[in-house]
Amino acid sequence: MKQYFLILCSVVCSIGFSQSNTEVFLFDIETKGSKIEVKNGKNLSNNEGYDNQPSFLDDRYILFASNRNGQTDIAKYDTRYGSKSWLNFTEGGEYTPLKVPNKDLVSAVRLDKDGKQRLYAYNTSNGESTELVQDLVVAYYTWFDDHTIVSAVIEGDDLNLYVHQLDEQINRKYATKVGRSFHRIPNSNLVSFISKENDNQWQIKALDPKSGKIKVIANTIPGVEDICWLNSTTILSGKESRLYKLALQRDNDWKLVAELAENNISNITRLITEKNTLLIAAEIHKTSATSEETVSDNATTEATTAEAIVQQQLEAYNARDIDAFMATYSKDVKLYGFPNELQTDSYEAMRKSYSSWFESAPDLNAFIKKRIVIGNKVIDEEQVTANGKIFHAVAIYEINNGKISKVTFIQ
Repeated sequence: MKQYFLILCSVVCSIGFSQSNTEVFLFDIETKGSKIEVKNGKNLSNNEGYDNQPSFLDDRYILFASNRNGQTDIAKYDTRYGSKSWLNFTEGGEYTPLKVPNKDLVSAVRLDKDGKQRLYAYNTSNGESTELVQDLVVAYYTWFDDHTIVSAVIEGDDLNLYVHQLDEQINRKYATKVGRSFHRIPNSNLVSFISKENDNQWQIKALDPKSGKIKVIANTIPGVEDICWLNSTTILSGKESRLYKLALQRDNDWKLVAELAENNISNITRLITEKNTLLIAAEIHKTSATSEETVSDNATTEATTAEAIVQQQLEAYNARDIDAFMATYSKDVKLYGFPNELQTDSYEAMRKSYSSWFESAPDLNAFIKKRIVIGNKVIDEEQVTANGKIFHAVAIYEINNGKISKVTFIQ
């Protein structure tokens, strides 16, 4: 019981944040000499509840842990179209999603419903997961290369730093009492981490994962454990709504870069940069909503409701429960083949067809490879197994008045 309590309290210490309303913001960032300008802030998650731990998948997509119907899963945000899809559909909650170097995999810490917490790799094509580090409870981590992980492992009441050599299945401990912020330092073979050995002053240190050598870089902002690297000599950090920078061998102390309260930010936590963009996770101010915010909140609620209904029908489909399945559809539901070929135009005809399908395919199972939610529409890329065969299709669900009223299939 004690171990389970510690996991819940310490892991992803961010689980404690799940009670607060955190969001993920994207900014443009420009550097001109010693001056840093942050502009064009945008709330990417715009989702009630916990949204945190952002990272860059590539130049187009952004990953973050996001609340979905009370569970934290891996969200994938498309910066080109401003849409969000999901990478996983496990029963556990996923945290700290990162791209695995040189592979079509995404890693994440998963906390299962039975209390087991492990680090997994997820196949971006089908969502299947593989445990990466066995027997150790990883809370926070980063990739040094495609077979080396630097992490904070929960041991007793502490977080201790480990280097995991996956190809050799070797785990080595190099430091105790560390924080949650790990980053590969640009243009180096070092990984930065936060040392909390001195309770009065936390420090930013650098680890060489190959030799185990550690050196001190700088002091953190008092009480702050989240940083990121703008480049090989400049560190960014945040406190409350303010963004700071520390230029090594130039700044004597942390310098204010920007006040982000105007972006509705009240408490900055995670930060990460890539090229000319900055991702920030932060708690937000709760203010009286403007008409524009009300429209946005309504759209978010509509999307959440739509996805919940589609997920409900998927679970009923896999259970071959015709009553539960049909309960998610409106009485005037219509099924189409893309783009507008009417295939089924009545509730009764649909029930008859799916009843026969459920009875004839005892191994029936649909897996969602990718899901996009836009307003009252849910777009699922599906992989369906039936009678030993695998089929692929895209289904576009349209939800009205709490029921699925239209489905368009693309075979």
